Amino acid sequence: MIGIDIVIVARIEQMMTRFGTKALDRFLSPHEQSLVTSPTRAAGFWAAKEAASKALKTGIGKECSFADILLDKLPNGAPTISFAPHLIERFGIVDADLSITHDGGMAIAVVVVETKK
Repeated sequence: MIGIDIVIVARIEQMMTRFGTKALDRFLSPHEQSLVTSPTRAAGFWAAKEAASKALKTGIGKECSFADILLDKLPNGAPTISFAPHLIERFGIVDADLSITHDGGMAIAVVVVETKK
């Protein structure tokens, strides 16, 4: 399954300026927030979580919340993605890959989820 999302970085930047850390609390765990060094990276993380929910065909909501999608970085800076145990079980998730890019004031993420179903 595949999902993609695009976010205008300025939208996330405005949200961060207006609401401060509460803006990040809405969609990022404390660990994920520690990885955010700019509004551009925050926008990439937002896009990644939206893309992941689209790959699962749920969207962000009751079935799959922002907190159910976990982002991290490898030592080389590459992003990684994992899911809460209840999503792994429900969808039979075996593996997932994430790519995030930023250009022209936009952040784009693509998520591919491999399932055993």
